[in-house]
Amino acid sequence: MAKKIRVLIVDDSASVRQALTQVLEADGDIEVMGVASDPFVAARRIQEEVPDVVTLDVEMPKMDGITFLRKLMSQHPIPVVMCSSLTEEGSQTLMQALEAGAVDIILKPKIGAADHLSESGAMIRETVKGAAAARVKGVSRRPPLAGATQAKLTADAVLPPPTGRAMAKTTEMVVCVGASTGGTEALRELLVALPANAPGIVIVQHMPEKFTSAFSSRLNTLCQVEVKEAEHGDPVLRGHVLIAPGGRHMMLERQGARYIVAVKDGPLVSRHRPSVDVLFRSAARSAGANAMGVIMTGMGDDGARGMDEMHKAGAFTLAQDEATSVVFGMPKEAIARGGVDRVVPLEQIAREILAASRRHLG
Repeated sequence: MAKKIRVLIVDDSASVRQALTQVLEADGDIEVMGVASDPFVAARRIQEEVPDVVTLDVEMPKMDGITFLRKLMSQHPIPVVMCSSLTEEGSQTLMQALEAGAVDIILKPKIGAADHLSESGAMIRETVKGAAAARVKGVSRRPPLAGATQAKLTADAVLPPPTGRAMAKTTEMVVCVGASTGGTEALRELLVALPANAPGIVIVQHMPEKFTSAFSSRLNTLCQVEVKEAEHGDPVLRGHVLIAPGGRHMMLERQGARYIVAVKDGPLVSRHRPSVDVLFRSAARSAGANAMGVIMTGMGDDGARGMDEMHKAGAFTLAQDEATSVVFGMPKEAIARGGVDRVVPLEQIAREILAASRRHLG
């Protein structure tokens, strides 16, 4: 029988500690081994028993979460998921947390609204499971649990499948990228390596709403390409990167001789919104052989079906390799479905994108 994922919750709010405990323990594979009201209590708890995952509040008395995270990563690396309320200021701080070694972000659960708790609870549990399987500072963690999985919707819930007829190469190539756990830092490495005239790129990174705006702004200060959070109707242009807003699906649509993105509400697909499967399916439908698909580090299988659809529609497809993935779930599932043309390390993806663009232009 597989061991449960043991979680330590660190938050100064008793109601948040209680709500997170209820959300996490609704999954039989997860056990809350303890709670702590501040980092000093947490440190003593970790000395007694090392958890598989720590959920860590950003703002706490005695020591803030970022300072504790840095100390923890330097002394005893453990997968840490940062937990924050939905604020613009907090989202800026969380970018620092991701750079300091946190593997992911969750929003504090809202108490009372049963439908919100149900939907956000599924995403919180998925995030914690992804963190448990994550490599931290090159140390391989426990494999993902193979227990019973919750029922989940496919991209059929948002848009119909491709017609099966591959579209001819008639426009510039559009690069569609999907990532989850570990993806924030992997995307930073990828995008920083691209020149200002790189092909247009659209990205789904699993991340809560508001945080994608701060993430995009941060990347824009580091990259030669222009990076922004996508808005409905934005054109996909050479030298520009559009990142799907957290909490909404993003789809690629053709408009005459160019491509735009549609940003829409909808149900969780593959337990996520935005969903990589939704983006990839839209690319298969609207771009066919004019698209390139890239699937990167992440827990679960979001994007595997969509990448197979892109591949069958004539797109060139790429997966990040296991050695450079924080979690090899999403690339592994895409490879298993047979929809991946090449598997390469993270540092080679930018070169592959540029080479594919040159081939496409002929």
